[in-house]
Amino acid sequence: MSVQYSTVQWNRQKRRYDRIMLVSIAVYLALFAALQLAFYPTVSPETLIIRATGTLALIMLHFILAIGPLSRIDSRFMPLLYNRRHLGVTLFLIAAVHGLFNIIQFHGLGNEDPLVSLFTSNTRYGSPGDFPFQVLGFFALLILFLMAATSHDFWLKNLHPKVWKSLHMMVYAAYALLILHVMLGVVQLDQSPLWIGLAGLSMATVIGLHLRAGRLEKAGQHHLENADQAGFFPVCTADEIPENRAKIALVDGQNIAIFRYDGKISAVSNICRHQHGPLGEGKVVDGCITCPWHGYQYLPHNGQSPPPYTEKLETYDVMIRDGMVWVNPQPYPEGTERPPALC
Repeated sequence: MSVQYSTVQWNRQKRRYDRIMLVSIAVYLALFAALQLAFYPTVSPETLIIRATGTLALIMLHFILAIGPLSRIDSRFMPLLYNRRHLGVTLFLIAAVHGLFNIIQFHGLGNEDPLVSLFTSNTRYGSPGDFPFQVLGFFALLILFLMAATSHDFWLKNLHPKVWKSLHMMVYAAYALLILHVMLGVVQLDQSPLWIGLAGLSMATVIGLHLRAGRLEKAGQHHLENADQAGFFPVCTADEIPENRAKIALVDGQNIAIFRYDGKISAVSNICRHQHGPLGEGKVVDGCITCPWHGYQYLPHNGQSPPPYTEKLETYDVMIRDGMVWVNPQPYPEGTERPPALC
């Protein structure tokens, strides 16, 4: 592979993020164990570990899925997004402990191979109510493993951002499998309406946040029509674009971010080359367009990342006519310098 592997570069923010995460996990596990022992004093250590790690993994997955829409609804949640992959890898490790102890306790003491037992101990695959819920958890864990194993930017660069992003969108498949895993487990073993209600409420919350963020994003985008003879489309007046900010335009299949900075206006692709973040929701910092997701930067007039970085964006022609900003959706090759329009 052509991209050189480099270890994670820990900085003060990453260390603080991880400390808060690990302390929160430790506090949750301690409180959960204390409550379990108070209400169920005869609970076995294996069962306690299964319950603690299972509930923690489910809570963490809901939190991870909520970070994206929350950061788009309110930028104050953005710091939670920067190192979300740390949460994802930790989630997998906790879920793996949960799965391992389940296999040991329920499938490891018989004559059958534990993995074979997992798939054959309950063969009612045609029954919706009696479907083997542990199998669903097993496949969800495989997805989480695949995502954790490819979380480093080494894989992001080698798989290409579009493929990597598609791979990591499988988190929603894992989420669906885990919700079914929990629901069926509750129905078949516990039959508690409280746990069913909590699972349903948490799922509705995640879906609601995504719908809310999607509506806000759609409201902030401009679907352009009525091109002139030269192929330029009117976007907005120059004064409507805040200084060091952007307007997002969707036109002719192109997702374009039009930035105003230092009395000039330039247009680049709205899609960050790192993880396809929305550049138009970021701002110009120190002369560079800065992605709101992970801080990747690009020069607005040519779409090139400042050295030593090599990421590049498509650029577009813009002009100002009678105070109105016009953009041509015909993209130039990545990193092509285009003259900015003067406000």
